[in-house]
Amino acid sequence: MLGRHSRMKNGIFASLFATPGARHEEEITRQRALELLELVELGHLADRPAGSLPYGLQRRAELARALATEPQLLLLDEPAAGLNPQETAELGQLLLRIGKYGVSILMVEHHMDLVMSSSDHVIVLDYGLKIAECKPADVQANPRVVEAYLGVDEAEAA
Repeated sequence: MLGRHSRMKNGIFASLFATPGARHEEEITRQRALELLELVELGHLADRPAGSLPYGLQRRAELARALATEPQLLLLDEPAAGLNPQETAELGQLLLRIGKYGVSILMVEHHMDLVMSSSDHVIVLDYGLKIAECKPADVQANPRVVEAYLGVDEAEAA
Protein backbone atom coordinates (compact mmCIF):
# COMPACT_ATOMS: atom_id res chain seq x y z
CA MET A 1 0.00 0.00 0.00
CA LEU A 2 2.96 2.26 0.65
CA GLY A 3 3.76 2.50 -3.06
CA ARG A 4 0.27 3.85 -3.81
CA HIS A 5 0.27 6.73 -1.36
CA SER A 6 1.54 9.15 -4.00
CA ARG A 7 -1.52 8.25 -6.13
CA MET A 8 -4.09 8.73 -3.38
CA LYS A 9 -6.32 11.82 -3.62
CA ASN A 10 -7.02 12.38 0.06
CA GLY A 11 -4.92 14.72 2.16
CA ILE A 12 -3.40 14.33 5.58
CA PHE A 13 -6.36 15.84 7.45
CA ALA A 14 -8.90 13.69 5.60
CA SER A 15 -6.84 10.63 6.52
CA LEU A 16 -6.33 11.80 10.09
CA PHE A 17 -10.07 12.23 10.61
CA ALA A 18 -10.96 9.15 8.54
CA THR A 19 -13.46 10.96 6.34
CA PRO A 20 -15.63 8.86 4.04
CA GLY A 21 -13.51 9.95 1.07
CA ALA A 22 -10.31 8.96 2.85
CA ARG A 23 -11.75 5.57 3.80
CA HIS A 24 -12.79 5.05 0.17
CA GLU A 25 -9.27 5.90 -1.07
CA GLU A 26 -7.82 3.55 1.54
CA GLU A 27 -10.05 0.71 0.32
CA ILE A 28 -9.12 1.31 -3.33
CA THR A 29 -5.45 1.30 -2.33
CA ARG A 30 -5.87 -1.91 -0.31
CA GLN A 31 -7.57 -3.68 -3.24
CA ARG A 32 -4.87 -2.57 -5.69
CA ALA A 33 -2.15 -3.71 -3.28
CA LEU A 34 -3.76 -7.13 -3.02
CA GLU A 35 -4.00 -7.37 -6.83
CA LEU A 36 -0.30 -6.55 -7.12
CA LEU A 37 0.59 -9.11 -4.46
CA GLU A 38 -1.28 -11.70 -6.53
CA LEU A 39 0.65 -10.61 -9.62
CA VAL A 40 3.97 -11.23 -7.87
CA GLU A 41 2.57 -14.44 -6.31
CA LEU A 42 2.61 -13.16 -2.74
CA GLY A 43 -1.14 -12.86 -2.17
CA HIS A 44 -1.10 -15.74 0.31
CA LEU A 45 1.42 -13.78 2.42
CA ALA A 46 -0.42 -10.45 2.43
CA ASP A 47 -0.81 -10.47 6.21
CA ARG A 48 2.92 -10.98 6.88
CA PRO A 49 5.36 -8.07 7.35
CA ALA A 50 7.63 -7.74 4.31
CA GLY A 51 10.71 -7.81 6.56
CA SER A 52 9.80 -11.29 7.82
CA LEU A 53 9.88 -12.79 4.31
CA PRO A 54 12.91 -14.59 2.85
CA TYR A 55 15.15 -12.40 0.71
CA GLY A 56 13.83 -13.61 -2.66
CA LEU A 57 10.24 -12.93 -1.63
CA GLN A 58 11.20 -9.51 -0.29
CA ARG A 59 12.46 -8.69 -3.79
CA ARG A 60 9.04 -9.60 -5.20
CA ALA A 61 7.38 -7.38 -2.59
CA GLU A 62 9.69 -4.55 -3.70
CA LEU A 63 8.52 -5.06 -7.28
CA ALA A 64 4.88 -4.93 -6.16
CA ARG A 65 5.57 -1.69 -4.28
CA ALA A 66 7.23 -0.20 -7.37
CA LEU A 67 4.31 -1.28 -9.56
CA ALA A 68 1.88 0.37 -7.14
CA THR A 69 3.18 3.74 -8.33
CA GLU A 70 1.69 2.86 -11.75
CA PRO A 71 4.87 3.43 -13.76
CA GLN A 72 5.00 3.41 -17.54
CA LEU A 73 8.69 2.52 -17.30
CA LEU A 74 10.13 0.37 -14.52
CA LEU A 75 13.86 0.85 -13.95
CA LEU A 76 15.62 -2.16 -12.43
CA ASP A 77 19.26 -2.18 -11.38
CA GLU A 78 20.59 -5.71 -10.85
CA PRO A 79 17.22 -7.19 -9.85
CA ALA A 80 18.72 -10.70 -9.61
CA ALA A 81 21.53 -9.70 -7.23
CA GLY A 82 21.60 -12.10 -4.30
CA LEU A 83 19.01 -14.47 -5.77
CA ASN A 84 19.66 -18.17 -6.25
CA PRO A 85 19.21 -19.71 -9.74
CA GLN A 86 15.62 -20.81 -9.07
CA GLU A 87 14.66 -17.35 -7.78
CA THR A 88 16.37 -15.77 -10.79
CA ALA A 89 14.34 -17.96 -13.16
CA GLU A 90 11.13 -17.07 -11.30
CA LEU A 91 12.07 -13.39 -11.52
CA GLY A 92 12.42 -13.75 -15.29
CA GLN A 93 8.89 -15.16 -15.53
CA LEU A 94 7.59 -12.37 -13.31
CA LEU A 95 9.23 -9.71 -15.49
CA LEU A 96 7.54 -11.22 -18.55
CA ARG A 97 4.15 -11.04 -16.76
CA ILE A 98 4.79 -7.41 -15.80
CA GLY A 99 5.63 -6.60 -19.41
CA LYS A 100 2.31 -8.08 -20.54
CA TYR A 101 0.55 -5.55 -18.31
CA GLY A 102 1.96 -2.74 -20.45
CA VAL A 103 4.86 -1.70 -18.23
CA SER A 104 8.13 -1.23 -20.10
CA ILE A 105 11.21 -2.42 -18.22
CA LEU A 106 14.73 -1.05 -18.45
CA MET A 107 17.05 -3.44 -16.67
CA VAL A 108 20.76 -3.29 -15.92
CA GLU A 109 21.76 -6.87 -15.23
CA HIS A 110 24.79 -9.15 -15.44
CA HIS A 111 22.93 -12.47 -15.15
CA MET A 112 22.83 -13.29 -18.86
CA ASP A 113 20.34 -16.11 -18.45
CA LEU A 114 17.85 -13.64 -16.97
CA VAL A 115 18.56 -11.02 -19.64
CA MET A 116 18.20 -13.49 -22.50
CA SER A 117 15.00 -15.06 -21.17
CA SER A 118 13.14 -11.87 -20.28
CA SER A 119 14.25 -9.26 -22.83
CA ASP A 120 13.09 -8.46 -26.32
CA HIS A 121 15.84 -5.88 -26.92
CA VAL A 122 19.38 -5.89 -25.49
CA ILE A 123 22.10 -3.27 -25.45
CA VAL A 124 25.56 -4.51 -24.49
CA LEU A 125 28.18 -2.20 -23.02
CA ASP A 126 31.90 -2.86 -22.71
CA TYR A 127 33.60 -0.36 -20.41
CA GLY A 128 30.77 2.09 -21.03
CA LEU A 129 30.81 1.83 -24.82
CA LYS A 130 27.93 0.27 -26.72
CA ILE A 131 29.17 -2.75 -28.65
CA ALA A 132 25.83 -4.32 -29.60
CA GLU A 133 22.14 -3.47 -29.78
CA CYS A 134 19.82 -6.18 -31.03
CA LYS A 135 17.59 -9.11 -30.12
CA PRO A 136 18.85 -11.50 -27.42
CA ALA A 137 19.67 -14.32 -29.84
CA ASP A 138 21.72 -11.95 -32.01
CA VAL A 139 23.64 -10.74 -28.94
CA GLN A 140 24.75 -14.28 -28.15
CA ALA A 141 26.09 -14.71 -31.67
CA ASN A 142 27.77 -11.29 -31.88
CA PRO A 143 31.57 -11.75 -32.10
CA ARG A 144 32.29 -8.46 -30.30
CA VAL A 145 30.10 -9.50 -27.37
CA VAL A 146 31.69 -12.94 -27.21
CA GLU A 147 35.16 -11.40 -27.28
CA ALA A 148 34.33 -8.81 -24.61
CA TYR A 149 32.58 -11.15 -22.19
CA LEU A 150 34.07 -14.57 -22.84
CA GLY A 151 37.49 -13.63 -24.12
CA VAL A 152 39.26 -14.91 -27.20
CA ASP A 153 41.63 -17.83 -27.48
CA GLU A 154 44.97 -16.18 -28.30
CA ALA A 155 45.96 -19.06 -30.60
CA GLU A 156 42.77 -18.59 -32.62
CA ALA A 157 43.22 -14.83 -32.73
CA ALA A 158 46.75 -15.21 -34.14
